[in-house]
Amino acid sequence: MFSRYKLKFIKKKCLNLQSIRCCSEALKVPEIDIEFGNGKKFKLSTGKLARFADGCAVGTIGETSVMVTAVSKTKLSSTNFLPLVVDYRQKSASVGKIPTNFLRRELGPTEQEILTSRLIDRSIRPLFFENYNYETQIMCNMLAADGVNNPDIVSINAASTALSLSDIPWNGPVGAVRVGFIENEVVINPTRKELQSSNLNLVVTATKQNLVVMLEGHANSILQPDFLKAIRVGTKECQHVITAITKLQKLFGKPKRVLEEHVELTAGILEALRSLTQMRVREIFKNHQHDKLSRDQALNVVRADVMEKIRAAYPDADYSLVSEAINTIIKQEFRDLVFEEDIRCDGRHLEDLRNISCEVNLYKPLHGSALFQRGQTQVLCTVALDSHQSALKLDSLSTLTSGVKEKNFFLHYEFPPFATKETGRVGPIGRREMGHGALAEKGLTSIIPSDYPFTIRLTSEVLESNGSSSMASVCGGTLALLDAGVPIVAPAAGVAIGLFSKYSNNDTKHMEDYRLLTDILGIEDYMGDMDFKLAGTKKGITAIQADIKIPGLPLKVVMEAVQRATDAKSKILDIMNNCISKPRTDKDNWPVSQKLQLEPHKRAKLLGVGGINLKKIFLETGVQINQIDDTMYEVFAPNQNAMDEAQEMMNNILTSEKVPELEFGGVYKATIVEIRDIGVMVTLYSGMPPALLHNSQLDQRKVAHPSALGLEVGNEFQVKYFGRDPVSGLMRLSRKVLQASPR
Repeated sequence: MFSRYKLKFIKKKCLNLQSIRCCSEALKVPEIDIEFGNGKKFKLSTGKLARFADGCAVGTIGETSVMVTAVSKTKLSSTNFLPLVVDYRQKSASVGKIPTNFLRRELGPTEQEILTSRLIDRSIRPLFFENYNYETQIMCNMLAADGVNNPDIVSINAASTALSLSDIPWNGPVGAVRVGFIENEVVINPTRKELQSSNLNLVVTATKQNLVVMLEGHANSILQPDFLKAIRVGTKECQHVITAITKLQKLFGKPKRVLEEHVELTAGILEALRSLTQMRVREIFKNHQHDKLSRDQALNVVRADVMEKIRAAYPDADYSLVSEAINTIIKQEFRDLVFEEDIRCDGRHLEDLRNISCEVNLYKPLHGSALFQRGQTQVLCTVALDSHQSALKLDSLSTLTSGVKEKNFFLHYEFPPFATKETGRVGPIGRREMGHGALAEKGLTSIIPSDYPFTIRLTSEVLESNGSSSMASVCGGTLALLDAGVPIVAPAAGVAIGLFSKYSNNDTKHMEDYRLLTDILGIEDYMGDMDFKLAGTKKGITAIQADIKIPGLPLKVVMEAVQRATDAKSKILDIMNNCISKPRTDKDNWPVSQKLQLEPHKRAKLLGVGGINLKKIFLETGVQINQIDDTMYEVFAPNQNAMDEAQEMMNNILTSEKVPELEFGGVYKATIVEIRDIGVMVTLYSGMPPALLHNSQLDQRKVAHPSALGLEVGNEFQVKYFGRDPVSGLMRLSRKVLQASPR
């Protein structure tokens, strides 16, 4: 793998010499080209569009271009966290389309836009400095899409460029690539078509010195060695993008702004806080009898007591800073205990799993159901099976960028407020729920058989949450699918790995010490440096999402985390197999699907006028009959009893009258029932659907209209039968072959 990049300037022609003198500097457009080892090129440019923004860059791969702007307020926010917002929007104009909604304009963000926004957010957030609490917005505007190259990688690299060129303090740049695995070879930035034959779809974001910042993707049970190879190659290829952005930044980047100095507490107050807090907090964390609620309650009691004493001793202190300092001390004590004793707050060793229990077939009317409990995380999963007509249809723009038109398997994740003993508004799904559901869906998609005859909707409702509910959804989802009798390729499970690390001066490349934690609690996620989620089967890996909170992770730690997660998911799968190990076959409420092949001439009889027969069958039995092609129909029934009833109705419709067998070449008496311009409609027996006798077959002479022969409704004459047309199923009749040839 190698990379070439070159810098060039494009100067637009102006109308006259004066305009050239005035605009020459403003119209210089710096561009930098990056060429990967597989010959694919990537281009970054700046200086032409949105020059009022703090930073702006346009990324292009193939004919797909995305403009990204970065703007940050100069006034310090009142929050104690980074108020970063990333908005990625797909525009219909970028693919030459008009929105099909009533207003004919872009409305709220789609699921694809929200998931891409989260992808970009996780790629750039770890590189902001710890005390940078200024409102910052990254806007990604898709300018053009060619339907070949995905715009998400373009957006990440353009966002990194915009931040690097701006005056916003940021410890970047980062580079991002998509990694595929086709025919045992790693492919960098595969096209949409190449991804269809790839066993892996992985996005790798890294910063300098081969430090991993973000991982997200899914796979078709890829083997661990191949997966680790893909991460290493992807991280190496990211360095080419980082080198190019750094060169662009040195030549055209703005000087970074000087931040306001943060007000700090006096040494006396800090010492008082430590003496009042450290030992009490340490005792709480060493008490392994605490659960989530009792531990949080005990910590809140300490916070309230310390705040009250500080108010009495230091009435002029800034209490927002005092509260933040208390949280910092609590976090440091929590982390120190892990390093000192290798024992976690619930008494587990670093590699131990929480207690796991599984239960299936909870409610008889459901097609499939399961309850998965891991510690204090509880997830209820249910499966509903329906016809292919219920498949999830994607909007046209998402179809073009992702290559997926519809999904016959999808997972809906719900996180109600009572899961964490809170109250809140219940309404449209939020970004977090959508992201967790999409990750769990990726972990299960590859185990669903491609030829399964039903649409599967898997719902995952979190009833209790104390960490890693998305991976619990993978485990519970697998159990529910087995309970629903879905012949999955192999069971899948998921687990989250945490990290506590020690390093100095933001140099995570040379960590002084670190600890990996298997199956993390919610508090370990909050206090830690990483939430590394991995799902897979016994054979390989199906999904990954690494939420890294420090400025990059060495490849050595990533490899250890993958190995730790692989070992843990194997143990979880063994526990799940004790509950249910193969698809259930003994339920009587499952839907039934079968193919029905009809001869062309019977289709009209089954359908009825305006499809009245199909509507009647659906209303009386709930059975849907949908046409697949000219002769094939799909019959979907909610259960076997409904299918039997529908089959009886269909047989009655198709055999309601005894149809005489007509002999090929036989002569029959025909009765005219209708006169048409192209011929006459005739019947050969009572109850027969009228058949057309064309003008060309009425007489030996050329006939322009039946009236020329004096034919009327009710007339009878002899016709010869030549069977049915093999395509249309229509009768082939002739009157003229029975007439004598004119002399």
